[in-house]
Amino acid sequence: MRETARASDLLDWYDSHARDLPWRVPPAERAQGVLPDPYAVWLSEIMLQQTTVAAVHTYFGRFMQLWPTVEALAEARDGDVMAEWAGLGYYARARNLLKCAREVAAMGGFPETREALQELPGIGPYTSAAIAAIAFDAPETVLDGNVERVMARLFEVEAPLPGSKETLRAHAATLTPERRAGDYAQAVMDLGATVCTPRSPACGICPWRAPCAARASGLAPELPRKQPKKPKPTRLGIAYIGRRSDGAFLMERRPDKGLLGGMLGWPGADWGEERLEKPPLDADWRPLAGEARHTFTHFHLRLEVHVAELPLDAKVEGYHFVSRHEFSPTALPTVMRKAFDLARVEFSALP
Repeated sequence: MRETARASDLLDWYDSHARDLPWRVPPAERAQGVLPDPYAVWLSEIMLQQTTVAAVHTYFGRFMQLWPTVEALAEARDGDVMAEWAGLGYYARARNLLKCAREVAAMGGFPETREALQELPGIGPYTSAAIAAIAFDAPETVLDGNVERVMARLFEVEAPLPGSKETLRAHAATLTPERRAGDYAQAVMDLGATVCTPRSPACGICPWRAPCAARASGLAPELPRKQPKKPKPTRLGIAYIGRRSDGAFLMERRPDKGLLGGMLGWPGADWGEERLEKPPLDADWRPLAGEARHTFTHFHLRLEVHVAELPLDAKVEGYHFVSRHEFSPTALPTVMRKAFDLARVEFSALP
């Protein structure tokens, strides 16, 4: 008879193999009563949505340096936070980050329950459970992509995702312990990230190798199954990069709602099946060779880049100029930075 998976076996493994992450309190320190900063836990979890741990390291450190407390972040200017977020993608997260920080600061601190946390902007079922467990040791069941993979293999769930999500959640709930819930939540995520990996899982060193049904049947590398993805459509657009004679760039602040909301970008028409020409003013716009290509969650984008030198007295309603001293390519979302990289060689003495 196959063994039953136990949380204690995973926690023993975690005590020796926990990843060293800047937002995490190691298990040995937690055992001594050191608790994590809920602000750091929340910030890391928001950053980690749709992003890898490796990508988040630098951003997390920078945010903690600039805004070391939730109160400091709550007082930050929107544009400064959006600029620091540039490159992490999914910019609605940054807008909700500020909204949430301001609500939490007004409340006097983070609530400690999953239910109360989920009422805050930008915090959904997974994030609320993760914060409650990791920051406050609440026995909440955490289910991210890593945990889904571990549960699908451990219990040999062959039904494909996303339809099997609630089944996997129910299995995960049977293992969530009352004690050391925060360590357990991080342990099961670490197991999926480092041992029970999508390809070539290292079953030989897994603390749950004995009770794992998919390892026994040889199905581990095939699980979890997923519904076939629909092919992404391709949208076309034009980015107009104009530089004034004093070095200032013509830019727009995108609407708060929608893709790249609240971010600085280059003027242009809506993206669609055809390229719509909509130059912001009458000038000698020159199309460049090549395209700025970028993939979003639901579509591929191909941006044609047009450049122009603009007169010092140029004025365009709905847009504004950013001086060469205030302009920073790193403050642009990735697709806009790709367009700028194409245009950089067309202008002299660019930053």
